[in-house]
Amino acid sequence: MSELKLRLTESVKSAMRERLSDRLSVLRGVQAAIKQIEVDTREELDDARVLALLEKQLKQRKESISAYTNAGRDDLAQKEQFELEVISEFLPAAMTSEELEVLIKNEIVTQGATSIRDMGKVMNALRPQIAGRADAGDVSARIKAKLSV
Repeated sequence: MSELKLRLTESVKSAMRERLSDRLSVLRGVQAAIKQIEVDTREELDDARVLALLEKQLKQRKESISAYTNAGRDDLAQKEQFELEVISEFLPAAMTSEELEVLIKNEIVTQGATSIRDMGKVMNALRPQIAGRADAGDVSARIKAKLSV
């Protein structure tokens, strides 16, 4: 079993012992999403794929928060924010802006990228390194800015 799935299982057990029903509901939802993918693909997910699923769940929560806030439904936005915080506990520490800049510069040099056409190569090489640690949209915008100059 992957390390992330193990941590998730331990958190579920802990939430059950402490009778934290809201937290338990979020964790079980994440576990159900993982299990659904494993059943559909007939293979066990490794940490990288679990991390990708967690990022997808976070993105969904952020979009929901925005939609609920715009609709004046602060109660639902708060619920989604709580879920976002619970899921975020399982992601690695976020990269600082400086770390991200260095990583992007190094990868541009490594890939020999000189124009915006090389953006895909750079982004694909960075994707595993930034997984769970930086927003892909932000990284893409930074790469675009560097290669457009």
